[in-house]
Amino acid sequence: MTQPRPAADYRAHLAEIARRTTAALEKSGYDSLILQAGEPPGWFRDDQTYPYRPHADFRLWLPLLDAPGSLLQFTPGRRPRLIFFVARDFWYQPASLPDSDWPAEFDVVTVHSRAEARAALQGPLQRTAWIGDALPELIAWGIGAINPEHLLRRLDYARAIKTPYEIECLRTANRIAASGHAAARAKFLAGGSEFDIHQAFCDACGQREQELPYNAIVAINEAAAVLHYQVLRRTPPTRARSLLLDAGASFAGYGSDITRTATAGDGADDRDFAAMVAALDRAQQALCAQVRPGADWRDIHASAVRAIAAVLVEAGVLRCSVEESLTNGAARLFFPHGIGHMLGLQVHDVGGFMADEEGATIARPALDPALRLTRVLQPGFVVTMEPGLYFIDALLEPARAADVARAIDWQRVAALQPYGGIRIEDNLAVTAQGCENLTRGIHHE
Repeated sequence: MTQPRPAADYRAHLAEIARRTTAALEKSGYDSLILQAGEPPGWFRDDQTYPYRPHADFRLWLPLLDAPGSLLQFTPGRRPRLIFFVARDFWYQPASLPDSDWPAEFDVVTVHSRAEARAALQGPLQRTAWIGDALPELIAWGIGAINPEHLLRRLDYARAIKTPYEIECLRTANRIAASGHAAARAKFLAGGSEFDIHQAFCDACGQREQELPYNAIVAINEAAAVLHYQVLRRTPPTRARSLLLDAGASFAGYGSDITRTATAGDGADDRDFAAMVAALDRAQQALCAQVRPGADWRDIHASAVRAIAAVLVEAGVLRCSVEESLTNGAARLFFPHGIGHMLGLQVHDVGGFMADEEGATIARPALDPALRLTRVLQPGFVVTMEPGLYFIDALLEPARAADVARAIDWQRVAALQPYGGIRIEDNLAVTAQGCENLTRGIHHE
């Protein structure tokens, strides 16, 4: 794994995380914190395991991605202690610390068993909080609390604001994924299958599938109407019309989340669909310009519904006005998901609904129950912006028998349905005056 470059930024990040954690521990009534890196879960009735990924709370502190069995202990006023587990094993390659600057920021203790890990923990643990898997040994270890919700809420609320180090990691993850998207698009235009396109993406990113932040969505033609399409067909279609690629790359534990829609062919329907892709791309960039401190994400989502309705009206899919499509429900038939979500150590990062660190939440609008973010934006937030429109049978077929059917040109739907749908997604870092588009390198102020 490539290591983060700016050592000064990382030290400042570590100091900020220590400050936030100290405040959260004091408010929650704990003296120290133990973060577990986690271990790969095993297959049922088998001796193999699923691919390993360290817990996000652990990764927040250090970019150590090969750390099964390791722990991080933080006590305010002390250097954080990394209890680094190294297996004595000849079946698999034991973990090792990378050649980087960051290990010097920790007291590193190497252990070879859980018993040694327990012995390496400092101080009495009655007022220590553990975040991680609820191991059976923890009661005997005397841990004060396991995953206490009041502490987790405070940590999650603070984690929504990314440090400059985190934004640089996300910026790099976007650059890596951009090269993958270019290679994937070229493979699609060359006649590749979904499987071929996925392999081209991974190869250009230089990452194994298990290293990606999420399973890539590689959807040709009608498959683009399945929002989380999970199949990789090995055979290309007889006629390739469209590609929806939702795929990100990882850097130092942080992931990008980018979607692009490409078109192929030069028939009348191909040109019509390509025009819709271009129109949605313009609408997406206008929505990005609305991202700034103080903006309510629910309002931006409402703007997105209106913008998508305008694309559908212009394309002749809707036979009513934009205003009518918002009241009769026609627009939302083609846009059933939220406009975006928090992004960071997790693809759908924590804190999207939190009103405060005590646990109050901000409700989703009644018409938009799929939103993953409802907060007012603050500098340091990183969000995705992903408007989409789709021709989904499960939503459109029931509408044929409803009053809204009169607002839809069903012949246009039939002509465009083989293309599946469109989604355009960028990653945005909220700044003091506006936002930085980490995907396109554009600043909106």
